Amino acid sequence: MPRRKSKLFAIVLCLCLGLCACQTPQGDSPATPTNQPTEAVVPTMEPTPTAEPAKDVTPTEAPTEAPTEAPTEVPVVIAPDFTVYDKDGNPVSLYDFRGKPVIVNFWASWCGPCKMEMPDFQQAYETYGEDIHFLMINLTDNSRETVEKAQAYVDSQGFTFPVYFDTDQDAAITYGVMSIPTTYFLGADSSAVAMGRGALDMETLELGISMITGESAE
Repeated sequence: MPRRKSKLFAIVLCLCLGLCACQTPQGDSPATPTNQPTEAVVPTMEPTPTAEPAKDVTPTEAPTEAPTEAPTEVPVVIAPDFTVYDKDGNPVSLYDFRGKPVIVNFWASWCGPCKMEMPDFQQAYETYGEDIHFLMINLTDNSRETVEKAQAYVDSQGFTFPVYFDTDQDAAITYGVMSIPTTYFLGADSSAVAMGRGALDMETLELGISMITGESAE
């Protein structure tokens, strides 16, 4: 369990789990798949106060015990809303799915690492789809990626998880997506719980799921 926990920690929308990822297009520069080394995962709880230098204690100054204080709750950070579109062009917002935990995955059909993890997402959807909303957000720039290309790929692979299209780039900009695949794990109240960047294997995906459902990963 310690090895798995080192791959995915509780975060406030800023954890990075770098496995392998595709860079999203910047301006006119095409994105190219890149293999990235695993990045350090940093917890994002309240910042630890900087420790003050220790004071000299003289024989006449006995150290005193600090008063006991009740634990304080870490503030819940709500993930920002965004609007994407289903395959029929109907607008869909993240907050429409409140009430159940949500997995938001950013992907594109030209991204090799995205394709690599999709069978695991399909398996997870078949297993947990009744209890968790899956939002597979396609980065649809209408140039390198179109609704038609993305939907054709999904159909050819027989995937049945829900796919939405970020044709206005609202979701990608809101979440600052710079490389794909990127996956967010959100609580039922849209609270930010964890994030993985790069292709997630099934073990890590199930760990993220356990963090938003409260059930321990086997």
